[in-house]
Amino acid sequence: MGLFDNAVPGGNITKPLMIALGALLVGKMLSGRSEEPAAPQAPAPADTGASADGGLLGGLGGLLGKLRDAGHGNVADSWVGTGQNQPINPGDLGSALGPAVIREIAQRTGMNEQELLQQLSAALPGIVDKLTPNGQIPQNHQVASAFNS
Repeated sequence: MGLFDNAVPGGNITKPLMIALGALLVGKMLSGRSEEPAAPQAPAPADTGASADGGLLGGLGGLLGKLRDAGHGNVADSWVGTGQNQPINPGDLGSALGPAVIREIAQRTGMNEQELLQQLSAALPGIVDKLTPNGQIPQNHQVASAFNS
């Protein structure tokens, strides 16, 4: 994995977890089919910020924005900053991302929503920390290249 070695407790990033992380951060990672729309067919909020190369939330910045909007800014900032990464509760992560996003990612990975949230809440602090080594949020194309390396 290179960049993501030791980013996740236990060091093991499974393929479904990589698909989930890619769905959040890199639109082209969505099951390898970039032609498909990222939004679910069910009514979803129009302000998700999804872009063709930024995943379901508009990239890493969009993910961090969702966490801040949900009152978890200090947790998200700890992942970007150079200090200790604060954990996030799976339920809090699910609330911040929203049910439509969680449902979409669960369908794409084949995981149930609870398992997905467990794995994402464990993985995201380390992954975001690795993607922001200098406390700076990278551009979407830089995040995409990290997933390809």
